[in-house]
Amino acid sequence: MSMFSEKSGKLNMTLRNRNIILPNFITIMGLLCGIYSIMLSVGSRIVEGDNFVYSAYFLLLAAFFDGIDGKVARIVNGTSDFGVQLDSLCDMVSFGVAPAILVYEWLLKGFDRLGIVAVFLFVACGALRLARFNVQSSKISNVFFVGLPIPAAAAFIATSVLFIHKLGFDLEKAALSMFFLASIYLLAFLMVSTVPFYSFKKISYFKARPFQALIVMVVFISILVLYFEVVSFVMISVYITLGLLLACYKLIKGKQKTAERNQQ
Repeated sequence: MSMFSEKSGKLNMTLRNRNIILPNFITIMGLLCGIYSIMLSVGSRIVEGDNFVYSAYFLLLAAFFDGIDGKVARIVNGTSDFGVQLDSLCDMVSFGVAPAILVYEWLLKGFDRLGIVAVFLFVACGALRLARFNVQSSKISNVFFVGLPIPAAAAFIATSVLFIHKLGFDLEKAALSMFFLASIYLLAFLMVSTVPFYSFKKISYFKARPFQALIVMVVFISILVLYFEVVSFVMISVYITLGLLLACYKLIKGKQKTAERNQQ
């Protein structure tokens, strides 16, 4: 009974900390965007136009909120275990369930059981990825993520929708449909893999050359605004590809070191 009271007291102290209000509100806003994306994907006529495109935009907006809530929490000294758990639960909806429904309604319905299994694996592996991150967050490097972050996997789906819509590709073509079906299986595998993906938490260039970095950011934002659908898809595709190349490089280097030891 005393143990329960002690834990309850700690929780109440956390919830009484006013500094947690803003970052957790931002987290909830990300959840709202995820729910809105689901509603658009299943055909709710909330807006006029292509529901899948708007659904993809709301997924990316959810990713934006997810990217800043932790930073805001650190700035206002509002980090807490409560916030960590809330963030994971919201991520499961916004970056697990929402993109799975979007890609199924957008493309995978025609694949019958293969599409259903792809969606299931994406959601299940996303849940496993979040659970693993929660238990390993204090033990892993700040430079690299272990496995593909679930927001990045969701962003690939969202930007794929925008990219295809912008360039007007025909989804009826078997090769294109099979590519995206295979991509969902690959994303699911990468989330639960040990492939390293850069976290962008430590970027020394911005600190060493602030003026040049500002110019780069201005140019980048200008290009992103002009060609958002294309640039965003290319960026997330390059990010995933670089992670795979880094994993291959480490594997080759590991085999070379093993061979050198054996020769000695």
